[in-house]
Amino acid sequence: MSTSATDVVVTGLGATTPLGGDVATTWDALLTGRSGVSRITDDWIKEFPAQLVARLAADPAEQIDRVRARRLDRSQQVAVIAAEEAWRDSGVGDAGVDPLRIAVVIGTGIGGALTLLGQDDVLEEKGPKRVSPFTIPMLMPNGPAAAVGLAVGAKGGVHAPVSACASGAEAIRWGLDLLRFDRADVVLVGGTEACVHPLPMAGFAAMRAMSTRNDEPERASRPFDKARDGFVLGEGAAALVLERADAAKARGATVYARLAGAGGTADGYDLVAPHPEGEGAARAIGAALRDAGLSATDIGHVNAHATSTPVGDTAEAAAIRSSIGEHVMVTATKSQTGHLLGAAGALESVFTILALRDQIVPATANLDDPDDDAAVQALDIVRGEPRKASFTAAVNDSFGFGGHNIALVFTTA
Repeated sequence: MSTSATDVVVTGLGATTPLGGDVATTWDALLTGRSGVSRITDDWIKEFPAQLVARLAADPAEQIDRVRARRLDRSQQVAVIAAEEAWRDSGVGDAGVDPLRIAVVIGTGIGGALTLLGQDDVLEEKGPKRVSPFTIPMLMPNGPAAAVGLAVGAKGGVHAPVSACASGAEAIRWGLDLLRFDRADVVLVGGTEACVHPLPMAGFAAMRAMSTRNDEPERASRPFDKARDGFVLGEGAAALVLERADAAKARGATVYARLAGAGGTADGYDLVAPHPEGEGAARAIGAALRDAGLSATDIGHVNAHATSTPVGDTAEAAAIRSSIGEHVMVTATKSQTGHLLGAAGALESVFTILALRDQIVPATANLDDPDDDAAVQALDIVRGEPRKASFTAAVNDSFGFGGHNIALVFTTA
């Protein structure tokens, strides 16, 4: 597929996830079918109906220096780790890019929840004088983006979309626009989340959104399966380096894929429930295809948002079927990573890009008995083993509470 000087390409990838501390180990674990889900053993979990989580495979405090770690919330730590890996991977730091032309967009759904809740405990137990002076910069939702901006010396703008579970994907869409409108030459984009704590878990449990398959942690996240009963909360971050194709070519950069198009819509239906027929999601996918100049038949693969909730999965299946068709190979990688909330769209974009690069579609784990829903039955959902295939374009879609819908189209470079 040919590219033009105005095309936007991906030249760097970074991640730290429940499957691995970097992109390579995460991707390998995904393809080999390893699960990042485990049962929580802390005392506080005993009264909770849902006791599962997908914790980070690598301790972020051991990946960055101790002084910096103490001044960053866990969501900021993992954002910096993923971003610095992507930055190194791209080689753009050695290219002499003007810092005034470097931008950062890092999304999060919740932000510094661990700092907020932890420092509230300090306030209640020890008084206001013991509250950390770093509390505010550690809890603010733009904190991860700011920390990443400082890490790479970005002076062209630092942005922080907060769109619930669509935040990471929305950050990538923002980065695409910044480059297209010539507001930056390099944009480091991604998403982050780290909120494994009693309060968020209690809140999700009260909504009955989380799996209670506590005795089978690795089999709990079951996208599109008839026996699915909710998502598993995960933590982590992923990042991508975006730049224009001509600049990447001029410096001899390795190009992973082309970010060909993006679409965003709102359901206008309910604060937390998706439109049952996936109407808004389908419009987002359609908008992304038009933006990319592609037709539905050009798309060979979809990395689905598929959180393993009863209503969400069938709505998304309907959206994929109506906007792309039944021919497309679908996978749901949350079956192994859990749901990384604001980081999900960024991580699944990394997976989509690597699937294009390696021409392989990861299998959907735990899909033993597909839902009877007509759309689920009609889709070609890859399961059992990863599938080798030949395709040049793929979609990653992400949705979030509030009715946020984002779809991204990647193509081979």
